[in-house]
Amino acid sequence: MNKPIVYFTKEISPESLIRIYHKLGRGLEGRVGVKISTGEPGGHNYLKPELIGKLVKELNAAIIECNTAYAGRRNTSAEHLKAIEEHGFNKIAQVDLMDVDGEFEIPVTGGRHLDVDIVGSHLKNYDSILNLAHFKGHAMGGFGGVIKNQSIGVASSRGKTYIHTAGATREPSELWDNLPEQNAFLESMAEAAKAVADFMKGNILYINVMNNLSVDCDCDSHPEDPCMADIGILASTDPVAVDQAAIDKIWSSTDRGRDHFIARVERQNGRHILPYAEALGLGSRQYSLVNIDND
Repeated sequence: MNKPIVYFTKEISPESLIRIYHKLGRGLEGRVGVKISTGEPGGHNYLKPELIGKLVKELNAAIIECNTAYAGRRNTSAEHLKAIEEHGFNKIAQVDLMDVDGEFEIPVTGGRHLDVDIVGSHLKNYDSILNLAHFKGHAMGGFGGVIKNQSIGVASSRGKTYIHTAGATREPSELWDNLPEQNAFLESMAEAAKAVADFMKGNILYINVMNNLSVDCDCDSHPEDPCMADIGILASTDPVAVDQAAIDKIWSSTDRGRDHFIARVERQNGRHILPYAEALGLGSRQYSLVNIDND
């Protein structure tokens, strides 16, 4: 069986983002949603409109997001839409909060924890998705890349709670009293990501942008400053491969901030999500890395 290809460029620019997307050799058809994190106000590491705008416009896509499950500026549609305007995303595309009109359930098959994934109702409106993730650390997951962006990110507020609690509750008010053993949370994220991939019939492409490498997520309103220099952009048709490649880039780095980033991932046993996602059939940890900078 051929290993999936993960394309890589050191250049992080609007032009290189378009270039690496085209290297995937498979266009996104129909109604396209670009899934990003709009970033919790106060934070500043999220992918900026100036970086992603040209690609979003080329795809004639909507930016898609869902509300959060924690207290902040994005846990209601009204406040989230204000945050989106403050961050400038509505200047480059229509922004669709997919759970503004409710949610629906999609099946999870083969998992240990979740029987369904609860996603924003507007997911039904899209034929294909560009999963455009800012790769970074994460206080609960250890790291966040395309798998997190497709699981927590596509889930409604209640769906996020369901994943975070490994199926114990759907009510955001009960989230913090029902946190499970760590691996169960990581496995639940993988299960939810697989459910979205299945629902979209594989019509998803995956990009990790490795800039502003903080140990904290874009959901943090006061993230720690980046501890590593920017690395580049990775793209693949395989979500497990592109997250594994990003982790491998961190582990092989000689940057003096590498150990701090790795300590965050290891503290949360973050890499556990990758073999579990592979076992579910979401993708492959084995890949072929192709540097496009010399093309």
